[in-house]
Amino acid sequence: MGEPFYITTAISYPNGPPHIGHAYEAIAADAAARFQRQRGRDVRFQTGTDEHGLKMAQAARGEGVEPRAFADKMSRLFQHMCDTLNVSYDRFIRTSEADHYRASQAIWKAMEAKGDLYLDRYEGWYSVRDEAYYEEDELSLADDGSKLSPHGTPVEWTVEESWFFRLSKYRQPLLDLYSASPEFIRPESRRNEVVRFVEGGLKDLSISRTSFDWGVPVPGSEGHVMYVWLDALTNYITGLGYPDDTELWCRYWPADVHLIGKDVVRFHAVYWPAFLMSAGIALPRQVYGHGFLLSRGEKMSKSVGNVVDPMLLAERFGVDALRYFLLREVTFGQDGSYSAEAIVNRANAELANSFGNLAQRTLSMVHKNLAGILPAPGEASEDRQLLEQVRAAADGEVPEAFDRLAFSVGIESWLKAVFACNAFVDTQAPWALRKTDPERMAAVLGTLVAAVRQLARAIAPIIPASADKLLTLIAAGEGGAPIPQPTPLFPRLELEQEEAA
Repeated sequence: MGEPFYITTAISYPNGPPHIGHAYEAIAADAAARFQRQRGRDVRFQTGTDEHGLKMAQAARGEGVEPRAFADKMSRLFQHMCDTLNVSYDRFIRTSEADHYRASQAIWKAMEAKGDLYLDRYEGWYSVRDEAYYEEDELSLADDGSKLSPHGTPVEWTVEESWFFRLSKYRQPLLDLYSASPEFIRPESRRNEVVRFVEGGLKDLSISRTSFDWGVPVPGSEGHVMYVWLDALTNYITGLGYPDDTELWCRYWPADVHLIGKDVVRFHAVYWPAFLMSAGIALPRQVYGHGFLLSRGEKMSKSVGNVVDPMLLAERFGVDALRYFLLREVTFGQDGSYSAEAIVNRANAELANSFGNLAQRTLSMVHKNLAGILPAPGEASEDRQLLEQVRAAADGEVPEAFDRLAFSVGIESWLKAVFACNAFVDTQAPWALRKTDPERMAAVLGTLVAAVRQLARAIAPIIPASADKLLTLIAAGEGGAPIPQPTPLFPRLELEQEEAA
């Protein structure tokens, strides 16, 4: 069994259906998980839904149903999204499950035993949409004079009895953590933001609510439910069996990476490690805050009407084309933009015309001219040179980039090798060699098959279904049997009239 690797996404808040931002994070985490499995590591990959809190209670009330029934319905949409997008999770966790209640109450009791919890009265600004508390100096004014959070969401003055966590006690331990482990928060821009925030001082954190009852009950404190973020963050250890000393817990914790959106970095890089320190639990190795996915350069918003259903995009363009575009187009960690036109152009130019055409014409010539029998690679200097270039990308540059979540960088290296193969085809012209030098034709095709096989393996974490189809076809001929007639991997996409406008 290989070295363990545990990766998680942020669990999605299902007060509305999934949007393309949810899909982006799930696809990126899946690519990382598939890549690590490919390297021989023993991967555990967890995603899921965060189902408690005031927003969920309000959304359920709006539909005239109980919160649990609403959560059941909405969570299924998110799991269906992951399944449709070929996201290879090991557990899809729901925070309304019994084992999660038990884990959340256990970490509460551990923090209480440390002396880090106390009962007091909370008065301050709260954003229902963010499920977050904000200080006065973090707020801005809307045009109508109302106050807004740093994310532009409305805040309301809240007064209620609350349990507090002694977050202020952990200012220096957190700064020591960031100093001793520079890789704990990535990319660097997120780390700098968090360090500045903690250096500015930390106030104790309200971690229970009494104004609603849809949440994990606080042990020994009737009428209180846990602050949704304490409950939500605990999912990462619930999924491994905490508080029990399970085989999963012993093997996979601490997590290698929590992959999250940049808007929730504070919760994961400040509150979560402080909770874990208090409870005496080892800290995750890394929190990686990726950027936002913008629609034609604009942040997606229900009010603007530019929120896109990822299921529609997958149906329209194909799952692998969508996965490829999202990880190719956007420098991971930064904000990026997408549009139907950009997806079509990228998929056609790089998947259909470049890699797809390379594989199709290579294997079609083998099927047609060599009775489907795969030839050995050529020994000429140009053959060896091409295979070395492909090997350097597939075994060196691509995995080096994927290992640090630099997906677009890895894909760029992969594409250069694809372009080199297409240039080799044009230079060698195997179709012309069929009559003049059939032995050389076979050697050229053997070189190309070997290159295509390496390229398919390298890109498999990004486009798993297409790569698997191609590798299966090639593997069918590796024992000397003829390969079947290949079919195109990537049909050309067309823009609908309104998309091209």
